[in-house]
Amino acid sequence: MKYPYILFDLDGTLIDSNELILTSFMYSLEQFNPGKYTREDVQNIMGKPLLEMMTTFNAENAEELVRVYRKHNLEHHDSLVTSFPNVVETLKTLHENGHKMALVTTKQRQAAMKGLALFGLDQYLEATVCLDDTDKHKPDPEPLRLAMQAIHADPEKTIMVGDNPADILGAHNTGVASCAVSWSMRGAEYLKQYNPDYLIDDMLELLDIVK
Repeated sequence: MKYPYILFDLDGTLIDSNELILTSFMYSLEQFNPGKYTREDVQNIMGKPLLEMMTTFNAENAEELVRVYRKHNLEHHDSLVTSFPNVVETLKTLHENGHKMALVTTKQRQAAMKGLALFGLDQYLEATVCLDDTDKHKPDPEPLRLAMQAIHADPEKTIMVGDNPADILGAHNTGVASCAVSWSMRGAEYLKQYNPDYLIDDMLELLDIVK
């Protein structure tokens, strides 16, 4: 195998939580800054840890914004989240083919596990590294290295799959291959400027890349 070890981002990569995230952000921001921010403002900084994002919008009330966001997010999670096409099928096939897979996300563990379980993706992952597990986050290499240690991955045979610049840069900083997904909210052309090693339009394409 070229890449027996695969690291996945969660939101915007495996599961389509974009509407949930945007709705939760707008609900939270409207509590403190009604009418001040748009969905585009949120999209422009997505991929960073939640507290860091909220601090950008309202440093004084950032922690309360996070609390309101998480409550709204969990309450509406199952009704607003879907899986992207062929994600479940691809992970199942990779698992059957002997690939070792791990999740690397800036999402809090409770919410991340909820998203994985909703579509049965947790059964295919051997490790999950969430916001709670590290002091530093993507694009810093710390969370990727922690995931790689958990699945005993060789950097030269590891690939990171994600929808965000932080995923691509995190891969670069860790010395592993990177694969961007074109269904990113920001679009394929935006991600190309970060020079991913691969760019896919359908998760099934990953099967040929890693074999």
